[in-house]
Amino acid sequence: MSQTKNSETFSIPKGITCSIQNGIVTFKGPKGEVSKSFLHTLIKLNLNEDKIELTTEKVRQTEKKLLNTFLSLLKNLVKGVSEGHMYKLKICSGHFPMNVSLKNNVLEIKNFIGEAVPRKCALNSNAEVKLDGNFITVFGIDKELVSQVAASIEKTTRRNGFDKRIFQDGIYIIEKDGKKIE
Repeated sequence: MSQTKNSETFSIPKGITCSIQNGIVTFKGPKGEVSKSFLHTLIKLNLNEDKIELTTEKVRQTEKKLLNTFLSLLKNLVKGVSEGHMYKLKICSGHFPMNVSLKNNVLEIKNFIGEAVPRKCALNSNAEVKLDGNFITVFGIDKELVSQVAASIEKTTRRNGFDKRIFQDGIYIIEKDGKKIE
């Protein structure tokens, strides 16, 4: 027998408020406010007191995948407004000493592999970037924004056509939201 309805519930922790308007879910917590659009024809969201109920009309693999994706996104939003997300990058310079500076939301990398012209990376003002010796820390409440800023910094020192195992100069992500990268 096939089921005709599938649903999941997501509990909202204490101290965090939630609102849903036209498919846009907004969470407010101690770290700030973040919102994301959850508009989809197959999934419906309902807010009941301290729970969000996600329902679908049919039980197919597509709907199950969407439900799990939406649940993960909701968990990331709640974690962002309660604790925040942090990515850590390491500055590696083996051949030429790099000078990295941060001015007005622009990360400037001087003397990368001996280049005369500095490389620049414009940063989003909603993410907090700190430079501490050979480490760069990106912090914010929106996981997608924080990860994009970290990826942009890493991409600034990318060299096409060179093997990363041999030419190791650059800036690399070493920690994603508390999980070490090896």
